[in-house]
Amino acid sequence: MEPRQLEAEVMKSFMESGVYRLDQSDVVFIDPVRLLNESYSRFRLSPSAYYSRHFPSSSTPNEKRKRKRNKPRHAPLNEREICAEERHQQVRPLLLNAHRKLLEASQLLKILPRIVESEVALGCRERVVKQNFVELGSSWRAPFCEITLCNGVQNEVKNPQGLRSGLSEGRELVPLFDHTISVESDDDVEAEFQKATYVLPPKSLFLMSDLRQVRKLIAGDSAEGFNLIVIDPPWENGSARQKALYPTLPNRHFMYLPVKELAHSDGALVALWITNRQKLQDFVVKDLLPAWGISHVTPFYWLKVKPDGSLIGDLDLFHHRPYEFLLLGYVNVDFNSECMQTIKHLKESRVIISVPGAYSRKPPLGKLLEEYIPGRRPSRCIELFARELVAGWTSWGNEPLHFQDATYFLEK
Repeated sequence: MEPRQLEAEVMKSFMESGVYRLDQSDVVFIDPVRLLNESYSRFRLSPSAYYSRHFPSSSTPNEKRKRKRNKPRHAPLNEREICAEERHQQVRPLLLNAHRKLLEASQLLKILPRIVESEVALGCRERVVKQNFVELGSSWRAPFCEITLCNGVQNEVKNPQGLRSGLSEGRELVPLFDHTISVESDDDVEAEFQKATYVLPPKSLFLMSDLRQVRKLIAGDSAEGFNLIVIDPPWENGSARQKALYPTLPNRHFMYLPVKELAHSDGALVALWITNRQKLQDFVVKDLLPAWGISHVTPFYWLKVKPDGSLIGDLDLFHHRPYEFLLLGYVNVDFNSECMQTIKHLKESRVIISVPGAYSRKPPLGKLLEEYIPGRRPSRCIELFARELVAGWTSWGNEPLHFQDATYFLEK
């Protein structure tokens, strides 16, 4: 096959799958919208709703900047800042090489602006003010909140006789907080709550609760545990606090997550999102991962770019670097077992590149990590502190319906 034909085939595959491997390397560019849309049948995620962040165009060298450039640091670095800078310098060549490969992918750069461009579609629902599930879930009204579910939804509710479950018929009101809600349908399901509509992907399950209720998701039999555990904690974060985007938790609270108990008996791959703060890095490596029993830790990196392919910020800007860490490791795994001989082992760091969506929203990981997941197929996957649902996944957090609002979707 000629190079031009091969390139066309690769681009066709990307447009269908949302994953583009750059120069046949371990660097991948992904389109989160295409990956997430694999979860839906009747609906599709709107690119204009997902890519809602505004990124100013890159300036030309001769263009005068309207705002002052960040002045270089003159104060001496403290011990933690020195460690952070050393860590940055170690990963910098890997990130620069990944970005270079993106800029060399001319066909991808041609269609990239079209991937994230705004669109106007008939039937797109009017945007509404999003429900503050965190605030509502912590109020006295939470036990009385009910969500209207359509046919094909199974729910588990507490009653005086204990736990019961059943398949709903038509429309049914069920408790929203502290109860497991499972979509048994092979089709998307709509749900209504306080004049807003939510789109639930097929075969998804969620539990909306605080940290005290997460143990409800531990299977009675470890053979029914999870093979992939994705965790995106609300770390204490000055930026999130200033923007009042979501409440954060003290780091020590995350040590009580039952990661070992949630894992499958064959073991699980754990993927932990983490910020660049050195203090947090030290806590995670020295305290959190040992408490969870995580071993064989390998860092991946999420590099964020604009629709024109440029980085969303200066790679060397000390406090606002355009990348995040994804720490991968295994729990409850016997590396000599048969199931571990059939998967790809974590050895080297990889770089994932994408245009970011809303603040703190992470790209979907299931398809990118499937070759590293131990155990049976299809894998059982869970996301902790989730803010959206995925078909076939379990999602837990105090706002897993945040990005399921129907205003993010268009009907196919």
